[in-house]
Amino acid sequence: MNNYELMVIFTPVLSEDEFKATQKKYADFIKENGGNVAHSNPWGLKSLAYPIQKKTTGIYWVLEYSAPSDFNEKFKIQMLRDEQIMRFMVTALDKYAVEYNTRKRSGVSTGTEKVEG
Repeated sequence: MNNYELMVIFTPVLSEDEFKATQKKYADFIKENGGNVAHSNPWGLKSLAYPIQKKTTGIYWVLEYSAPSDFNEKFKIQMLRDEQIMRFMVTALDKYAVEYNTRKRSGVSTGTEKVEG
């Protein structure tokens, strides 16, 4: 099992219910194929740095999961078929990135915070 982080930009025309249903659909797809969802973080509606498909905003979602190495190809095909997804990126995480993300979520100092002065 390898660790991955998925960032997805959904089309901004999704309703809140459609967005939650889509998140659940992909989390269930990971579990059905032998994976495990470690953390889900919906960022919500954000402005894009440049227009994608003539849209200037998108709904962001970050998902951290572990899955077998052959899973990502099936996952990529599913996301390419989905018209609600404007962009997505899967990043492989090493053990240090997994540890950093876990510490950051739990509120423990990671050593990268800005010092106010």
